[in-house]
Amino acid sequence: MARSEALAETGVGAVVLAAAAGFLIYAVSHAGGASASGGYELVARFGDVGALETGADVRVSGVKVGTVAKIELDPKTYLARVRMVVNGGLKLPSDSTAKITSSGLLGSPLIAIAPGGALDDLKPGGEIPNTQGAVDLFGLIGSVVKGGATTAPAATPATKSPTGPHASPQASPETGPAKTDPYPG
Repeated sequence: MARSEALAETGVGAVVLAAAAGFLIYAVSHAGGASASGGYELVARFGDVGALETGADVRVSGVKVGTVAKIELDPKTYLARVRMVVNGGLKLPSDSTAKITSSGLLGSPLIAIAPGGALDDLKPGGEIPNTQGAVDLFGLIGSVVKGGATTAPAATPATKSPTGPHASPQASPETGPAKTDPYPG
């Protein structure tokens, strides 16, 4: 009985190892996306990449045409240099535009390329000249909410003249009537 249990455990272990090896082979063969199928590299520089990561999609008209291969900081310009690999059969005009966006309101970031109208194409290793970095959605919403909620305080008549750094402006004989900032701080 003990010998048959040992053979069964060995058989199950062999099946698990074979499955793990199959997954590893699949992962290695598909790492790099378009580069494994004859793609070429393009570069784009962005002021802000937001949450963009390697492996993110590169799309044209919503169709995946490649992946982000590497993101690094350019030490001379302090811009993020993004290297992407696009399908080899895709020819993009040299004046194309790349922008970092997302597939939905809470979708993962991706690079969307809008083809230009130039007659010459980007060469392998070429740089996309026109870029638009990631937009901070929560900062944008916060600025709209904050901007809409600020109102100027109602004017009240001054009853006594306070002193100190937080004193409100008062009329004086030398300067005339006090002027208040219509857009306080």
